[in-house]
Amino acid sequence: MKIFGAFVCILLLSAICLAEETEYFDWKGSKLSAAKNYTGALIYFDKALRQEPGYIDAWIHKGDAQRALKDYNASIDSYREALKIDGQKTVAWSGITEAYTALKDYANASIAAAKTTELDSSKANWLREGNLLQTQEKYQEAVAKYEGALTVDPAYKDALYKKGVMLMALNNLTDAANQFDQALQADPNFKQAYVAKGVILEAEGKYLDAQKAYDSALEIDPAYAQALAYKMHVLLMLKKQEEAMKIFVKI
Repeated sequence: MKIFGAFVCILLLSAICLAEETEYFDWKGSKLSAAKNYTGALIYFDKALRQEPGYIDAWIHKGDAQRALKDYNASIDSYREALKIDGQKTVAWSGITEAYTALKDYANASIAAAKTTELDSSKANWLREGNLLQTQEKYQEAVAKYEGALTVDPAYKDALYKKGVMLMALNNLTDAANQFDQALQADPNFKQAYVAKGVILEAEGKYLDAQKAYDSALEIDPAYAQALAYKMHVLLMLKKQEEAMKIFVKI
């Protein structure tokens, strides 16, 4: 009986030691990843997984390291191994989204992004979904995602701006201008919103107002190439060729 008890103790201690060793390998790999030694990190993540194939953190960290090395397909495989263990692991779905985005496979990236948002409805996740749909020219669907972000944070300037850009693409200039105004209320130094507002004013034939919008952007960033280019264009529309040529020389 004593021998049996000792045997059980040895087994328990071995299991504890193996678990601690697995955690150490994952920790060591994470330290190397933090130091941008991703190749070295993969060696330790693989050691952890050889000891404990169900160690989900090692699969995720391995996927992150592979993605950093631009081995995107391999990283997707690692994240999917993590999801076999826990299909609700948000960080794995997010990693898949980023890997597919890097591969320019925006359709699959959108599927993974939608799952990420389902699990974590943060404003950043809503925004990412919208951006992926924008890339696929699904403008109306993108608007809905940006509105999701604004439900979380009504003053989220990036979502306000992106929603405005989508409304411009849908030729809804009045509502687009309203979004840019709200973005500027959230951040008066949002130079991109000034330029977008200027483009709408110029399209409406309000050239002087458009010039003022471009000037506002240039007050924030005098070297902002996009604002300079649009200002040059509106000056030409105003028959101010000499002023326009001064900008042309700069850009």
